[in-house]
Amino acid sequence: QVQLAESGGTLVQSGGSLRLSCVASGYRLRINAVGWYRQAPGRERELVAENTIDGRTNYADSVKDRFTISIDNAKNTVYLQMNSLKPEDTAVYYCNADINSWDYYGTPQAGKYWGQGTQVTVSS
Repeated sequence: QVQLAESGGTLVQSGGSLRLSCVASGYRLRINAVGWYRQAPGRERELVAENTIDGRTNYADSVKDRFTISIDNAKNTVYLQMNSLKPEDTAVYYCNADINSWDYYGTPQAGKYWGQGTQVTVSS
């Protein structure tokens, strides 16, 4: 069974940097596409950055030139490097990935998965 687990969220001062990680676990898998989302209190979940199936990266205007999404396929890990953080970046950050996986017997499965989220708090 495929699972995603985010980490790296913490309290940071305005102007600081953080790197979030999202590790996909399973017997054998391939990450096809991935996105980082965030949800602040009282607000809807929004897409922050994505790496599409054809390798393009897209960013929300609010984080462009500050955040960078990257994938390490050898480690089945997706990163979100966040620089020049602002108080308005405070939110729970989630990764969502489109993954092909195979169990021990080679049975294929495809699906989209969410992690449990990691809290990022930026103080002013």
